[in-house]
Amino acid sequence: MRIAVFATCLVDGLFADVGKATIALLRRLGHDVDLPLEQTCCGQMHVNTGYPREALPLVRRYVDTFARYDAVVAPSGSCTGAIRHQHAELAGAAGDATLAEAAREVASRTFELSEFLVDRLGVTDVGAYFPHRVTYHPTCHSLRLLRVGDRPYRLLRAVRGIELVELPSADACCGFGGTFALKNGEVSTAMLADKMRCILDTGAGVCAAGDASCLMHIGGGLSRLQAGVRTVHLAEILASTESSAA
Repeated sequence: MRIAVFATCLVDGLFADVGKATIALLRRLGHDVDLPLEQTCCGQMHVNTGYPREALPLVRRYVDTFARYDAVVAPSGSCTGAIRHQHAELAGAAGDATLAEAAREVASRTFELSEFLVDRLGVTDVGAYFPHRVTYHPTCHSLRLLRVGDRPYRLLRAVRGIELVELPSADACCGFGGTFALKNGEVSTAMLADKMRCILDTGAGVCAAGDASCLMHIGGGLSRLQAGVRTVHLAEILASTESSAA
């Protein structure tokens, strides 16, 4: 199976370790993995801020880059959701039926990390070791667009050494929402405060999630509080082994 990783903008620009962890994990499971250097943004930011026409070249680039792969894995529920729910629709609205069909086909082979591991590879125990008290924040797009359900929890429960604690009001948004946090700063900050209160109530030392964007938002708030809680992407936990933790 030819597998490519779609790193996403935030991972590529700010959280490279998440991309490295995703690749390391898939290779440890015995798969050849490519990171095509011609990949760019999925276009979600453009669409969500009212610029669908500007997103169309990015849809075309995504299709051209990943059409040759059997599976595309993204460490992001947000970007995976955008690819599945926006790409073909954008192309269709622009009157490009050929691109719409190609986008629909490539999107059907694009997976968020946890669903790829559980559904496509059929694994929950990936041989990870992470001896920490962890709570998990299920991000909005993974919950509501992709409906990944308990897949991340099934993967985390199989990690050796982990103490996984339930997050109160887990399905509540953290307040990021891309440009929502910029345009609605006061509301976003209030939502973040609620989320951080729930995280701190668990007594966990680590808050995990499947989207770097939410972790950036939550992690920024926790660091300003000097709460002693760090944010870690799901991929980084699953890529961790006893030797790497030593």
